[in-house]
Amino acid sequence: MRLNIAYRAKIVIFTAMQLPEITVIISTYNQPMWLQKVLCGYENQTVDHFEIIIADDGSTEETKTMINEFCKTSRLQIEHVWHQDLGFRKTVILNKAIPLANSDYLLFTDGDCIPRNDFVATHLKLRKSGWFLSGGYFKLPKDISEEITKNDIVSQRCFDVDWLLSKGLQSSFKLNKLTSKGFKERFLNFITPTKATWDGMNVSGWKKDVLLVNGFDERMQYGGEDREIGERLFNLGIKAKQIRYSAICLHLHHERGYVAPEMITKNKAIRKVTKREKVIRTPFGIEKD
Repeated sequence: MRLNIAYRAKIVIFTAMQLPEITVIISTYNQPMWLQKVLCGYENQTVDHFEIIIADDGSTEETKTMINEFCKTSRLQIEHVWHQDLGFRKTVILNKAIPLANSDYLLFTDGDCIPRNDFVATHLKLRKSGWFLSGGYFKLPKDISEEITKNDIVSQRCFDVDWLLSKGLQSSFKLNKLTSKGFKERFLNFITPTKATWDGMNVSGWKKDVLLVNGFDERMQYGGEDREIGERLFNLGIKAKQIRYSAICLHLHHERGYVAPEMITKNKAIRKVTKREKVIRTPFGIEKD
């Protein structure tokens, strides 16, 4: 039987000489197969001086077992932070994960987003004081999401347009996210009509800035819960840089049965106050005022 208490697993102690350059915080909930593919993606990054904190919003024992088995053979530095399943509380578990980061720079993503092998390196290369980086994702249909194997991730063919088209993916302009390099990549980042926002699937920023706004507002449920912290960072004076054609991850398909209209209505009301009153520090965050 699972105890109804929060826990931390595989706590990694760093010395001053070993501190990671960046902490990847991965949110997850009952998607162990997807999370395993995502962790495989982080095993194949072009840089390795980073740590991972899995912020688990109450998954069953299956996720814990998968993580423990994965850690037995992985070189990744992984910490698993879990709390009881009391409904959608992603913001709460993220706030528990943030203070545990051993680095001064944080990369937030989800447990259904497989990173390309330059994903972490790109966030590190483009980080800049006074800014956060707003990435994007390439969404995959259910059949291709299920078909991707460890070998596809290690070889990186799952990011290859021809491979995806051969699996039945429909051609679209969005494929440019997977093919853009150099000038084309920078040009598309510049002209995209999509605003640079704090999107929890692919966003990074300085830990000190996240702490200044007191992390995520724990009143927020699904629907813009990530955007709200970004809006408070804007109120703080932090700027956002668009890198949706630079930092690439594949978003695996999943259903959203936990979404309720009242969640979104409540979140919109909170965000309206954040914008109107120029709120910087939420009293419902990491520290409770």
